[in-house]
Amino acid sequence: MAITKIWVLAEAVEGNVATITLELLAKARELAGTVEAVHGGDATGIAATLGAHGATAVHATGDLSGALVGVSLAAALHDAIAAGNGPDAIFFGTTQDGRDTAGRLSAKLDAPVITNIVDLVERDGALVGVEPVFGGVQNVLTRFTSDKTKLFLIRPKSFAAEESGGAAASVSALAVPDLGSTGGAKIVNQHVEERSGPQLDEAAIVVSGGRGLGDAEKYAMVEELAKLLKAAPGASRAIVDAGWVPYSYQVGQTGKVVKPTVYIACGISGATQHLVGMKGSKNIIAINKDPEAPIFSVADLGIVGDVHKVLPQLIEALESR
Repeated sequence: MAITKIWVLAEAVEGNVATITLELLAKARELAGTVEAVHGGDATGIAATLGAHGATAVHATGDLSGALVGVSLAAALHDAIAAGNGPDAIFFGTTQDGRDTAGRLSAKLDAPVITNIVDLVERDGALVGVEPVFGGVQNVLTRFTSDKTKLFLIRPKSFAAEESGGAAASVSALAVPDLGSTGGAKIVNQHVEERSGPQLDEAAIVVSGGRGLGDAEKYAMVEELAKLLKAAPGASRAIVDAGWVPYSYQVGQTGKVVKPTVYIACGISGATQHLVGMKGSKNIIAINKDPEAPIFSVADLGIVGDVHKVLPQLIEALESR
């Protein structure tokens, strides 16, 4: 059976469509003739962007201020699918709301979710998810065997966002049913982490530090170099676990996946967990005193040297320009 319609969970950050949503729309356009978006909230302000990236329509719940998006959206999606108005598949980004909505909808539909997806292909008219295993060393192909709506949780940076030039998506109401006690939870406060400069998962240049820096104070060199290059600072899991920098800095399988134009790894040995998160970078520069460090296997340029000597010289050279 051919894939005719795909819905994509549309998320918004500070009033703008989230990058991962645009990535998913680009892939959905390759696979289905009809691509539509679903949104937990008021979609009026994002309809134009969604349309420009290929969504012909957006089904929105309307304002959900103070409510958990996943609770309302999963219930609304379940009812739409039960009424026969659903798609062949729904793409969710691997985000907080994406995971929550997909999990709740899975329980309501009594249908599984294929998670950790980095690509999707069509085989014999069915969608097949490509999922990395063993730390990204191998990929496995997974498909559904039932005829229920296919739910896929897809990792960020798996696809390149690209406009299609479409008109603004039409906006229609996605009715939220009575949620009972499930709808009782309310968001009373949110912690917003202070951010400055390029964001790690969006930056064109990323400078990351690892355990080879020696101690937490030396991470200042990474931040200084990043500032000079107008880059985002990143980190390996080892120094995040050690408490040197916040979790939001972590690049890797359990952190952020990045695909910048330039990735500079400073004192990072290159554990598989880290490589999974950055090996898609266009140009990788590695600085490590161990010539056998695994990071050099993916590097386009390798500097075998002590980061405590290389970084100060690089910083000095940039400051003198």
